[in-house]
Amino acid sequence: MLLAVPNFSEGRDGEEVAAIAAELGEAATVLDIHSDAVHNRSVVTACGRPGELAGALARLARACVERIDVGAHEGAHPRIGALDVCPLVFASDADREPAREEALAAAEAIAALEVPVFLYGELASEPARSERAYFRRGGPAELGRRMRSGELRPDLGPAAPHPSAGATLVSARRPLAAFNLVLDTGDVEIARQVAAELRESGGGPTGVRAIGLDLDGRAQVSVNVHDPIAVPLAAVIERVRALAAPRGARPVSGELIGLIPEAGARDLPDDVPIVGFDPALHVIERRLRAV
Repeated sequence: MLLAVPNFSEGRDGEEVAAIAAELGEAATVLDIHSDAVHNRSVVTACGRPGELAGALARLARACVERIDVGAHEGAHPRIGALDVCPLVFASDADREPAREEALAAAEAIAALEVPVFLYGELASEPARSERAYFRRGGPAELGRRMRSGELRPDLGPAAPHPSAGATLVSARRPLAAFNLVLDTGDVEIARQVAAELRESGGGPTGVRAIGLDLDGRAQVSVNVHDPIAVPLAAVIERVRALAAPRGARPVSGELIGLIPEAGARDLPDDVPIVGFDPALHVIERRLRAV
């Protein structure tokens, strides 16, 4: 069984989100849908068998193309496409190659919709293209300029962004943790400073990516942890606590986006509640056993 975690650029209209997710059909079992109005983004976690998920993701991609205009999109989260990111996820080494094959099949199906596809992570054609930030730099407008100038060529699909749907990033990867922490301050500059030191490039733990955002007047540190088994959420919280304290702030609540491996959710501190977190619903191993 493989997981897919498509991220698309609609998080405010619940009916639209439901309609897009429904396009996955019977080939995929939806495990979780997380929508955020400030980020204006939805993250769907679904599971399915190799050979079936790519077709389901192609249908979801078509719905995104038909329903979302990324050029008119407003939201806090960086993005370049209607279907912005579409990773296939493998929980074991045995599923690694099937996930890669399914990701490439999904990429071909998305490109057939006249949406350029960039492969990132372990499917990247060169090291510089492994990070999503490489493609998102400057947003959709800058992506268009880079593609038109020939600086940035897609791995699949047309040489320019789709007029309304932009481009899509595709990969195969192990489970990661997408995690937001709210600070007890409205000063977004503090969140940006904390994020800069939290991420790997700023001296933080390996595989941690982070940005600071304004969440309707509250400062938020938005984090991706590439290996939540090696760097569990508890370690991220404590690191943010240590970085925020000298700046007169502290984390007061957390939010998990999607699902997480069981080891990544152990020993969470009581004083930073993870809003809505239910191990029975949000731990990968438990959900897959239930399916």
